[in-house]
Amino acid sequence: MVFSNGRTNLMGASLAVGLTLFSGLVFAAEQRSANDIINALKSPRVTRGLTTSPADAARAADETQFIDALRNRPTRSLSTEERDKIASIASSKPKIDLEINFEYNSAVIGSKAMPQVTELGKALTSADLKGRTFILAGFTDAKGSETYNQGLSERRADAVRQLLSKQYGIEAGNLVTVGYGLSQLKDPANPFAAENRRVQVINAAEK
Repeated sequence: MVFSNGRTNLMGASLAVGLTLFSGLVFAAEQRSANDIINALKSPRVTRGLTTSPADAARAADETQFIDALRNRPTRSLSTEERDKIASIASSKPKIDLEINFEYNSAVIGSKAMPQVTELGKALTSADLKGRTFILAGFTDAKGSETYNQGLSERRADAVRQLLSKQYGIEAGNLVTVGYGLSQLKDPANPFAAENRRVQVINAAEK
């Protein structure tokens, strides 16, 4: 999910209205449908006859134990080492970037964000994905201080979790949130680019 601001000349939270301003023109960011989200997050089919190696089985068990320990943990309580381990786990899992629109310097999900959140809610409660554990990982661009962006990415990931839990009945423990601030730019060559302002949804269960 991209946390988009639409006011790229403002400091810190260039993350809100879901629109990019360029040469005086306004371009709406792409919205992904529930089917897009489902297809991106579904686990790949396992080929019959393949066996899991002891090393892979041990790794999967360690990942499951680690994710289980994070359920219902406050996002801000995560250590740097825990955030790094989540990123390592996420690298091999099904995932998708979505845009969730926030007003400038706000962690409140406004009306402009609701269509995309609605599609996400439909996807996560679908027969294909219902009951699985997902990681909601928030990112910002390089505007503003590291501390400011870290906190903002955490608050916005938490806001998405709270809405999904309240409006779609998704168990809060099945939504693990983490914030990365500006530490993992999607486009390092363009640190202020809109594509850096995002939240990833990651299928942590993969089963």
